Amino acid sequence: MDADVVIVGAGPVGLFLAAELRLGGIRPLVLERLARPATERKARGIGVLATEALARRGLGPQLAAAHEEGMRDFARDHGSSLGHFANIHKLLPDEDRPRTHIWQPELERLLAGHADALGVPVRRAHRVTEIESDVDGVTAIVDTPQGEQRITAAYLVGCDGGRGKVRSLAGFGFPGTPPLLRTIAGQVRFDGPVSPAGRYPGGTFLHGGRMAGVTEFARDGEPDGPVTPAELAAAIRRVTGEEVVVTEVRDSRRFADQARQADDYRRGRVLLAGDAAHVHSPSGGQGLNLGLLDAANLGWKLAAVVRGEMPETLLDSYFRERGPVGAAVLRNTRAQSALLAPGPHVDALREIVAELMDLPQANRYFSDLLSGVAERYELPYPAEEPVGLHGPDRSLVDDDGRITRLSEHTRAGRGVLVLDPKSRDLAALARERVEVVPVTNTESFLLRPDGVIAWAGGEAELKVALDTWFD
Repeated sequence: MDADVVIVGAGPVGLFLAAELRLGGIRPLVLERLARPATERKARGIGVLATEALARRGLGPQLAAAHEEGMRDFARDHGSSLGHFANIHKLLPDEDRPRTHIWQPELERLLAGHADALGVPVRRAHRVTEIESDVDGVTAIVDTPQGEQRITAAYLVGCDGGRGKVRSLAGFGFPGTPPLLRTIAGQVRFDGPVSPAGRYPGGTFLHGGRMAGVTEFARDGEPDGPVTPAELAAAIRRVTGEEVVVTEVRDSRRFADQARQADDYRRGRVLLAGDAAHVHSPSGGQGLNLGLLDAANLGWKLAAVVRGEMPETLLDSYFRERGPVGAAVLRNTRAQSALLAPGPHVDALREIVAELMDLPQANRYFSDLLSGVAERYELPYPAEEPVGLHGPDRSLVDDDGRITRLSEHTRAGRGVLVLDPKSRDLAALARERVEVVPVTNTESFLLRPDGVIAWAGGEAELKVALDTWFD
């Protein structure tokens, strides 16, 4: 075979998945249809869980540096530092687990360097046109600058975005809802007076800092390509009823809020991750977070299966765990679209939601909804919280008083068994399957390679957890 796993798509999700597979000791190969990395600023940050996932692989310092630059851009473009739900800017930041402000091209560059350092090959200008799959493996028929090639692997993962071909080529269903709203925006220069930002009978006019844009009901025949000054001026006129002169639009973006999710994330030897598995409104900035967590969940499992250390049924847990998380994001982005639609009835509902967000408990609810930190996986054995939740990074103190961070023990992509003094005898159960870290300052827990707490209990429960994930 040409590779153990072929990954279609060299965006952030595909690159991170490839790096995770390489850490797992197998041979990934990334195929990308574009000849060079995309420069479009489609996303502007990653959530706390994705930030922690990358920090577990040693990328924390690079993310912190990029965040400083991203925060300067954000303040210049938008002004407010408060998060929002459906453009109701009242969400208080989580100081303990903040999101990272980083443009998607910069994140892709960072992950490309990470994957390259691990020896991941990326072949650009390679467009997958067909997929042949059977019980023994999968073959990708690829259009390349050198002509058509057949590339074989044990598995293939589509990380080629919402418009990618892997999903349809492999026969996945993609049910969901069509667009309700569309948004066009960018860094805009006006000549003359500008209507006040706000909600209007025809939609919403967004204007703050250097950014301006319009959200209105979806229109037939949405054009492709950059937003032109004339197009934006016409949209502002439709929404506000007033004429404006737009002289320049830079770094433009256009998006709709269709919400669709694949009926499964695996069909035999073909799997999906990121936007290939789910598309939704970008409201709340959840897309990259969702996709990177797909990659974190799938990578170590697929590597263990390819190595022959775990049965193929382990892959069934990928959709069982990530499917509900994707559905939850579709749910909250649909709710945000409903709150963004124009009309007096929605105006009244927005006022009530805004008042609710003044309550600390409700504010935290909406914040957790967007960050995903409260999403808990249902594991295949009885357990109570925090089992099933993503464990945050924390300080660990060993018997000699030395202090390390949990993320320092996760860079190799293995599971980590943290044991307090009362549980040291449980180390024998690990049998070199995971890294054992003795500590004195926290209770015992088992962390999967994707950062999910898999155990926090007694000896019998630990044996079940180890056998389930690290047999």
